[in-house]
Amino acid sequence: MLYDQNIEKKTYLSCGKPYAITVCRIEPENNVHLVLEAFSPQTEIPLIAIGNWKNSDYGVELVKKYEQFEHIFLLDPIYNFEKINFLRSNAFLYLHGHSAGGTNPSLVEAMYLGLPIFAFDCIYNRYTTENQCVYWSNVKELKKHILNISDIDLQNIGFSMKSIALKRYRWDIITEKYTKIFYK
Repeated sequence: MLYDQNIEKKTYLSCGKPYAITVCRIEPENNVHLVLEAFSPQTEIPLIAIGNWKNSDYGVELVKKYEQFEHIFLLDPIYNFEKINFLRSNAFLYLHGHSAGGTNPSLVEAMYLGLPIFAFDCIYNRYTTENQCVYWSNVKELKKHILNISDIDLQNIGFSMKSIALKRYRWDIITEKYTKIFYK
């Protein structure tokens, strides 16, 4: 069901039950359709998908197809950093379906929170995560990973993501790199 920030089921989400989350523009290259298709048949793990559902025919069609699933929460964009970080930091898994574009801020933010990540298998995501997360390229692979990953593996992936973020994606490091480029 499409929800705004006043989530009717917020008691369900705040009761400590694990959920997966994805945050993105609702565009085909972000593979939201694959994530929703993978999550729709299983009901054990709720999914929160945050994005601009109303901005394209693609998003509108996805809402029509998946709004009836009780364990799938389709939220409008959240621009308040504290609110979105609250939702992300309480998730047990971050799904990243972006297949184009380079280093994505939402991926780096999830890494910085130490979330285990299942990312679409493309060169940008592999580079950003240093080949240390779980990769998928279709619904079948994503379903398999969702159903078969162990808690220990999730913890290890989350630890790796946090370590990479602290090593590569801090402002002081990025500023230094830009300074070297501009002041050679």
